[in-house]
Amino acid sequence: LPAQVRHGESLTKLDFVKVKNSLTGEIRVEKGPQMLFLGAYDEVLGRGKAVTLSEDSRDYLLVENTLTGEKSIKKGPLFYIPSADENVLEKRVAITLKVDEYVIVKDEATGRVWNEKGPKLVFLQPTHTLVTSCKKALALKSNQYVHIVNQISGQVRLEKGEKLIFPGENEVIVNDQAMTATSLQVYQYVKIINATTGEVRVQKGEALVFLSPTESFISSVQSAVEINEQTAALVRNVRTAQQYLVTENCLFFPTADEEIVEIRKLQKLADYEVMVLKNNFGAFSFFHGSSKEISGRTFFVPPHHEIYTLKWSRGRRREHKDLDILKIDCRPQFMSFEFNCRTSDNVELVLEGTFFWQVIDVPIMIKNTGDTTGDICSHARSRFIQLISKVTLQEFMSSFNQLALQAHANDDQFYQQRGVKIHSLEVTGYRCADESTAKILEKIVQETTNRLNRLSIQESENEVKIHKLKGDIEQAKMNGELFEIKHQHEREQAKVEGVAEAEKIVAFLERLGTQTTSLETKIDLWKLLRKNEAISAVSQGSAHVYFTPNECNLSIENHEHTNTDNFDDKKKKSEKTKVIPTA
Repeated sequence: LPAQVRHGESLTKLDFVKVKNSLTGEIRVEKGPQMLFLGAYDEVLGRGKAVTLSEDSRDYLLVENTLTGEKSIKKGPLFYIPSADENVLEKRVAITLKVDEYVIVKDEATGRVWNEKGPKLVFLQPTHTLVTSCKKALALKSNQYVHIVNQISGQVRLEKGEKLIFPGENEVIVNDQAMTATSLQVYQYVKIINATTGEVRVQKGEALVFLSPTESFISSVQSAVEINEQTAALVRNVRTAQQYLVTENCLFFPTADEEIVEIRKLQKLADYEVMVLKNNFGAFSFFHGSSKEISGRTFFVPPHHEIYTLKWSRGRRREHKDLDILKIDCRPQFMSFEFNCRTSDNVELVLEGTFFWQVIDVPIMIKNTGDTTGDICSHARSRFIQLISKVTLQEFMSSFNQLALQAHANDDQFYQQRGVKIHSLEVTGYRCADESTAKILEKIVQETTNRLNRLSIQESENEVKIHKLKGDIEQAKMNGELFEIKHQHEREQAKVEGVAEAEKIVAFLERLGTQTTSLETKIDLWKLLRKNEAISAVSQGSAHVYFTPNECNLSIENHEHTNTDNFDDKKKKSEKTKVIPTA
């Protein structure tokens, strides 16, 4: 063979060359750093770079041994150069799991399955595969829980919070979500049944209820019954089917074998009320508010008893039978009615009226009728139809109150058989059912009303006149009495003045008795003094007094006065007369 010239190859630290000796078939790896000089029989199979993997690197290598076919992984920290029998298949990236993440891994060689939880880096071996991608763990709060099913064994387990739930390799979370525990307050409870054993338990508050995998709620959350003086509970035992009434004051929670049938309130009856109870055999019991015993006035409805409800008709025509009566009122009361009837002259009337009635015997009423008000009104309607059919419209208008009295006067037995008493029955109004007849009747009624109004007006005017005459008479009598009183006062006053005047005269004459002997002279002197007093009294006013010469001696003086007005220079004259009486 001709000689060949080969050049040496410089290898760095990261370089490597895979060389095969063609003579022996040996394969070797030449690593750097070096100057590689190939031998006579060496040939280069391949060149490559070494792989550097740090300790925290996510990368790793999948390596296969070409001699054995075994596969392995290489991860850092590592400075890797494959040997002569190794071949790097691929470079992979590890799976990063956070603290709340996980993956499920399966070994294809052994069939083993397991889960890898974070935080960590997952380097899959050559035979490992991912069953699921990266999933979040289920974070449970303190009031949450989950049921986890093992798909191989079928067992179900309960996991409560607070924690992170990482399902196992063969486990799944029921409904893939967390359930919230039921919170019970101090007055609440709930019944729970175990589906495996059928056992029922009662969980009371205060508590958080976490159901086991085989448990479920029979009902929703219930409140305990507060038993006091006004409230009792009717309870049934589901095992014995017995009923009993719980009346002892407490906060009542039923047991697993008990159920609350009904909450019963204390029944309180007034003096005039009656209540009827019916037992499971159909027998009636009567409780009267007028009973002297407390147990008869206030009571709880016993077990196997119910309040007997009466269905009475309502409405003015009693066309609706839906009035529920629980407590019967035994006081007298009014009830209105309305129905049609015809007179003998074929006028159809609509009557309106009222009953004043009263329940007097409740047991008889319960025994003989189920609709007391309906029976009363139906019977009264029948009686009215019979009576009104025998009279004309005019006769009815003049005597409808007497007809109403006859309608119930002779029917005491009918009402007694129904335990009631009719105190009175009155017709409060009527009208014609036919429109044309109603207009005629309206005119008749209007004319009658006008006549009564005119009579009333005339009577009012007569009463006013009579009262006026009586007033005038009384006034005349009082005026006469007033005049008589005035005359009496004047007489008394004159009598008093006369006595006083006489006493003056007597006193005057007695004082002159020693000086003047003649009675006539004394009298003349008295008269003269009286005249002077009269003239003095008159002169103080604006009156003019005229005397005759025979009555007095007068002297007359005339004086002329001139007054000059500085403003208008006019002169006025005045004449003044002075009267001077002389003795």
